[in-house]
Amino acid sequence: MGERTYIMSETFKAITTQEEFDKAVQSRVVREQEVLAKKYGDYDELKMRNEELETEVGTLKATIETTSQDTKNHEQVVADLNAKIAGYETASLRTKIALQNGLPIDLAERLVGDDEESIKADAERLASFAGKQQPTAPPLRTPEKPLGDDKDGAYKSLLENIDSEGE
Repeated sequence: MGERTYIMSETFKAITTQEEFDKAVQSRVVREQEVLAKKYGDYDELKMRNEELETEVGTLKATIETTSQDTKNHEQVVADLNAKIAGYETASLRTKIALQNGLPIDLAERLVGDDEESIKADAERLASFAGKQQPTAPPLRTPEKPLGDDKDGAYKSLLENIDSEGE
Protein backbone atom coordinates (compact mmCIF):
# COMPACT_ATOMS: atom_id res chain seq x y z
CA MET A 1 0.00 0.00 0.00
CA GLY A 2 1.16 3.33 -0.89
CA GLU A 3 1.81 6.12 1.49
CA ARG A 4 0.04 9.32 1.10
CA THR A 5 1.78 12.47 1.56
CA TYR A 6 -0.01 15.57 2.40
CA ILE A 7 1.32 18.86 1.49
CA MET A 8 0.30 21.65 3.68
CA SER A 9 -0.33 24.84 2.06
CA GLU A 10 1.34 27.87 3.34
CA THR A 11 -1.97 29.67 3.80
CA PHE A 12 -3.10 27.33 6.55
CA LYS A 13 -3.22 28.96 9.89
CA ALA A 14 -3.66 26.96 13.04
CA ILE A 15 -6.48 27.93 15.41
CA THR A 16 -5.09 28.66 18.82
CA THR A 17 -7.88 30.60 20.62
CA GLN A 18 -11.54 30.01 21.36
CA GLU A 19 -12.53 33.17 19.51
CA GLU A 20 -10.81 32.01 16.34
CA PHE A 21 -12.53 28.64 16.66
CA ASP A 22 -15.97 30.23 17.19
CA LYS A 23 -15.45 32.43 14.15
CA ALA A 24 -14.47 29.49 11.97
CA VAL A 25 -17.41 27.36 13.12
CA GLN A 26 -19.96 30.17 12.92
CA SER A 27 -20.14 30.08 9.13
CA ARG A 28 -20.68 26.32 9.19
CA VAL A 29 -23.47 26.69 11.79
CA VAL A 30 -25.22 29.34 9.69
CA ARG A 31 -25.08 27.11 6.59
CA GLU A 32 -26.50 24.16 8.57
CA GLN A 33 -29.35 26.30 9.94
CA GLU A 34 -30.22 27.38 6.41
CA VAL A 35 -30.32 23.73 5.28
CA LEU A 36 -32.50 22.78 8.25
CA ALA A 37 -34.80 25.74 7.66
CA LYS A 38 -35.32 24.63 4.07
CA LYS A 39 -35.79 21.01 5.10
CA TYR A 40 -38.00 21.55 8.18
CA GLY A 41 -39.38 25.04 7.58
CA ASP A 42 -43.00 23.94 7.87
CA TYR A 43 -42.50 22.08 11.18
CA ASP A 44 -44.59 24.52 13.22
CA GLU A 45 -47.42 24.38 10.68
CA LEU A 46 -47.32 20.58 10.70
CA LYS A 47 -47.29 20.52 14.49
CA MET A 48 -50.38 22.77 14.67
CA ARG A 49 -52.18 20.71 12.02
CA ASN A 50 -51.34 17.52 13.90
CA GLU A 51 -52.83 18.96 17.10
CA GLU A 52 -55.98 20.01 15.21
CA LEU A 53 -56.34 16.53 13.72
CA GLU A 54 -55.83 14.86 17.11
CA THR A 55 -58.58 17.05 18.57
CA GLU A 56 -60.85 16.21 15.65
CA VAL A 57 -60.15 12.48 16.06
CA GLY A 58 -61.02 12.71 19.76
CA THR A 59 -64.30 14.43 18.93
CA LEU A 60 -65.14 11.87 16.26
CA LYS A 61 -64.40 8.99 18.65
CA ALA A 62 -66.73 10.50 21.23
CA THR A 63 -69.42 10.92 18.56
CA ILE A 64 -68.99 7.33 17.43
CA GLU A 65 -69.31 6.11 21.02
CA THR A 66 -72.49 8.13 21.55
CA THR A 67 -73.96 6.98 18.24
CA SER A 68 -73.09 3.38 19.02
CA GLN A 69 -74.83 3.58 22.40
CA ASP A 70 -77.88 5.24 20.84
CA THR A 71 -78.01 2.52 18.19
CA LYS A 72 -77.91 -0.19 20.87
CA ASN A 73 -80.73 1.54 22.76
CA HIS A 74 -82.85 1.83 19.60
CA GLU A 75 -82.20 -1.79 18.68
CA GLN A 76 -83.36 -2.84 22.17
CA VAL A 77 -86.54 -0.75 21.85
CA VAL A 78 -87.26 -2.28 18.43
CA ALA A 79 -86.68 -5.79 19.80
CA ASP A 80 -89.03 -5.11 22.73
CA LEU A 81 -91.72 -3.74 20.42
CA ASN A 82 -91.38 -6.71 18.05
CA ALA A 83 -91.76 -9.06 21.02
CA LYS A 84 -94.94 -7.22 22.07
CA ILE A 85 -96.33 -7.42 18.55
CA ALA A 86 -95.60 -11.14 18.39
CA GLY A 87 -97.37 -11.59 21.74
CA TYR A 88 -100.44 -9.72 20.50
CA GLU A 89 -100.51 -11.70 17.27
CA THR A 90 -100.27 -14.99 19.18
CA ALA A 91 -103.05 -13.94 21.58
CA SER A 92 -105.25 -12.97 18.64
CA LEU A 93 -104.54 -16.27 16.91
CA ARG A 94 -105.38 -18.22 20.11
CA THR A 95 -108.67 -16.37 20.48
CA LYS A 96 -109.58 -17.00 16.85
CA ILE A 97 -108.76 -20.72 17.08
CA ALA A 98 -110.64 -21.06 20.39
CA LEU A 99 -113.77 -19.55 18.86
CA GLN A 100 -113.45 -21.75 15.77
CA ASN A 101 -113.36 -24.83 18.00
CA GLY A 102 -116.28 -23.76 20.17
CA LEU A 103 -114.18 -23.00 23.25
CA PRO A 104 -114.99 -20.10 25.57
CA ILE A 105 -112.79 -17.04 25.16
CA ASP A 106 -111.54 -17.53 28.75
CA LEU A 107 -109.90 -20.79 27.67
CA ALA A 108 -108.08 -19.17 24.74
CA GLU A 109 -105.21 -18.18 27.05
CA ARG A 110 -104.71 -21.82 28.02
CA LEU A 111 -104.01 -22.92 24.46
CA VAL A 112 -100.34 -23.70 23.87
CA GLY A 113 -98.19 -23.97 20.79
CA ASP A 114 -95.49 -22.22 18.81
CA ASP A 115 -97.36 -21.91 15.52
CA GLU A 116 -100.90 -22.01 14.17
CA GLU A 117 -100.91 -25.77 13.58
CA SER A 118 -99.81 -26.67 17.11
CA ILE A 119 -102.33 -24.23 18.64
CA LYS A 120 -105.12 -25.75 16.49
CA ALA A 121 -104.14 -29.24 17.63
CA ASP A 122 -104.23 -28.17 21.28
CA ALA A 123 -107.61 -26.49 20.79
CA GLU A 124 -109.04 -29.63 19.21
CA ARG A 125 -107.78 -31.76 22.14
CA LEU A 126 -109.26 -29.34 24.68
CA ALA A 127 -112.56 -29.17 22.77
CA SER A 128 -112.80 -32.95 22.77
CA PHE A 129 -112.48 -33.00 26.59
CA ALA A 130 -114.81 -30.07 27.20
CA GLY A 131 -117.29 -30.89 24.47
CA LYS A 132 -118.55 -28.23 22.19
CA GLN A 133 -121.01 -25.89 23.81
CA GLN A 134 -124.39 -25.93 22.17
CA PRO A 135 -126.48 -22.83 22.41
CA THR A 136 -129.40 -23.22 24.80
CA ALA A 137 -132.79 -23.76 23.18
CA PRO A 138 -135.44 -21.09 23.60
CA PRO A 139 -138.14 -21.86 26.20
CA LEU A 140 -141.06 -23.94 24.99
CA ARG A 141 -143.69 -21.50 26.21
CA THR A 142 -143.75 -17.87 27.27
CA PRO A 143 -144.07 -17.48 31.04
CA GLU A 144 -145.94 -14.20 30.68
CA LYS A 145 -149.63 -13.98 30.01
CA PRO A 146 -150.82 -12.05 27.01
CA LEU A 147 -151.97 -8.56 27.80
CA GLY A 148 -154.89 -8.66 25.52
CA ASP A 149 -156.10 -6.21 23.04
CA ASP A 150 -158.08 -4.00 25.32
CA LYS A 151 -156.80 -0.92 27.05
CA ASP A 152 -157.19 -2.39 30.53
CA GLY A 153 -154.85 -5.38 29.91
CA ALA A 154 -151.86 -3.75 31.60
CA TYR A 155 -153.95 -2.92 34.67
CA LYS A 156 -155.20 -6.49 34.92
CA SER A 157 -151.64 -7.81 34.79
CA LEU A 158 -150.62 -5.35 37.51
CA LEU A 159 -153.48 -6.40 39.77
CA GLU A 160 -152.67 -10.07 39.37
CA ASN A 161 -149.08 -9.51 40.45
CA ILE A 162 -149.92 -7.42 43.52
CA ASP A 163 -149.46 -9.26 46.76
CA SER A 164 -152.88 -9.39 48.38
CA GLU A 165 -151.58 -9.62 51.89
CA GLY A 166 -151.59 -6.35 53.72
CA GLU A 167 -149.08 -4.78 55.87
